[in-house]
Amino acid sequence: MTHAVGAAAVPGSGSARIVGVSLGHRTLAEADHWIQELTPVPVLACTHLVAAPFPHVAISLLTPAEFDTDPALRPAADAAATGPAGRAVRFPGSTRLTGALTVSEILQRSSIARVEVLGGGPAGPETIVDTGDFVRPQFRSGELVLVTTPSAGDRLVPFERRDPTPCCATH
Repeated sequence: MTHAVGAAAVPGSGSARIVGVSLGHRTLAEADHWIQELTPVPVLACTHLVAAPFPHVAISLLTPAEFDTDPALRPAADAAATGPAGRAVRFPGSTRLTGALTVSEILQRSSIARVEVLGGGPAGPETIVDTGDFVRPQFRSGELVLVTTPSAGDRLVPFERRDPTPCCATH
């Protein structure tokens, strides 16, 4: 059974609305997998780390789909549906962000509004970003921002990687 709560209408979006979903996913990867399997595909899907009633990942979706409600997870789902920030898994143009692309191409192909270098401000339009076919921009106050870090060859890579190296992996 799907547990969802919290819905807010989106002006001008037809029947789509923001829905908060809290299934108790323990990891971002579990939540990402669930999002990737959704039919119909949501217009926008973000993950949100929540602490109550236990640490888990809640999800916000811009979708016409309906979901059941689990009262125990209502606060987490409501927070996801109404929160100003999240981590975007699905967004317009997300499937077109593969391989090495310039910042300008990323902005043209998707709904990402800005590409930033962690601690360094905006990335130049001709700078190449090696996407690794895994792009998870941050949803901040209504816009998508892809945070990147420097890489070899004067290129950038998304800050979040599909398979990050665990802290202290060699210990």
